[in-house]
Amino acid sequence: MATKIRLQRHGRKNYAFYSIVIADSRAPRDGRFIEKIGTYNPNTNPSTVDLKFERALHWVENGAQPTDTVRNILSKEGVYMMKHLKGGVKKGAFDEAAVEVKFNAWKAEKDNKLKAAAAKNAADKKAADAARLAAEKKVNEEIAKKVAEKKAAAAAAAAPAEEAEGEAPAEEVPAEA
Repeated sequence: MATKIRLQRHGRKNYAFYSIVIADSRAPRDGRFIEKIGTYNPNTNPSTVDLKFERALHWVENGAQPTDTVRNILSKEGVYMMKHLKGGVKKGAFDEAAVEVKFNAWKAEKDNKLKAAAAKNAADKKAADAARLAAEKKVNEEIAKKVAEKKAAAAAAAAPAEEAEGEAPAEEVPAEA
């Protein structure tokens, strides 16, 4: 029986959520499966992967063929790195302790890169927010200047009219008295 490691779709329309499953290659995408080894949520940023590492490694070592997307997921999670390192143990290149050290170093380096990328994204977002706020303040100042100019023009136009009205009633009042 040829086995595949594939994604099984769940979730609503335009909001997919996937289970990573081991299935017979003849089974339909969302059909019967042998074992569920994890989940993949592409809707989060960065996408979230929850994987049973040992089971995934077991199935890869036993010849299960992943789809392209699952191969990328397994590679990013380190399943293929561990398979490669265990192949070195079988050939006698190094021992199990060296495998653990190399894998942990690789994992730590990967985590540091992810943290740096997340920090860069946060800094970029903060800078974009600051730039947007500065642009908004500039626009508000320009609007305030225009409003002040309109009020000044209205006050200047109203002042001569008030002076003319103020003189006319003063002349009429003595005439009536």
